[in-house]
Amino acid sequence: MFERIKKFLGNNKQMSFLDHLEALRWHVIRSVIALLIITSVLFFYSDFIFDTVLFGPTHPDFITYRALCKLSELLHMGNTLCVENKIQFNLVNTQMWGQLTMYMWGTFVAGLILTIPYILWEIWKFIGPALKPSELKYARGFVLVASLLFLIGVAFAYFIIVPWTVNFLNDFRMSKTQINNLLNVSSYVSTVTTLVVWMGVIFELPVVTFILTSIGLISPAFLRKYRKHAVVIVLIVAALIAPPDVASQVFISIPLYLLFEVSIFVSKYAENRKTAKT
Repeated sequence: MFERIKKFLGNNKQMSFLDHLEALRWHVIRSVIALLIITSVLFFYSDFIFDTVLFGPTHPDFITYRALCKLSELLHMGNTLCVENKIQFNLVNTQMWGQLTMYMWGTFVAGLILTIPYILWEIWKFIGPALKPSELKYARGFVLVASLLFLIGVAFAYFIIVPWTVNFLNDFRMSKTQINNLLNVSSYVSTVTTLVVWMGVIFELPVVTFILTSIGLISPAFLRKYRKHAVVIVLIVAALIAPPDVASQVFISIPLYLLFEVSIFVSKYAENRKTAKT
């Protein structure tokens, strides 16, 4: 396995191992500087980040809730899908440093999401010189494709998964007479940011598949062989991040499974490219 990785990344023989480490260090430094700059700028837009974006799913007029209500009308289902009048969140802070900590964390995550395209560009600049001209031809769109997939994953989590998840957790009661939900703001912020970032990472699966197929670690046959296992994993992931009702889990499972099928297609494309070169 390591020989394949070395062969894939070791085309530039004019640089020593320490030279590669030095180059990597500067790519990391520039990425961190860009992240800090963007995060610092976002502190001036904290009202928009928190009131409009981060706490958006707690508002009755959130775009997802309005879209569901419109869909309910189009399907002549009455108010079945309308939840606008049912949204009621009671967020509290129970820690001295709680709001400040979440203020810093929420802004940092927003900065990270906006910085991802630049970070991916720095990654491309690091691995690009190691690629052959024939490999560069097929990898030029790496930054664009990887950035779009990450942002699509973020959007899918924010507009689909987060509203369902936070509303279910907010409405869930062990006892309808003894316990009322007063959600800690740190718990809410952590839940939203975790779902959004990790879904962005999960949507990078086709890119990871392309790379692993290119260096010979996996193949389309391997992915097809374990398709049933992938279905189980998708269902487990959906069960972890979606409310425990069948409709929600199926609705979330379908895009995740389609992502796996797209990855098989991408793997086949990468394999055909390798075969054409030999």
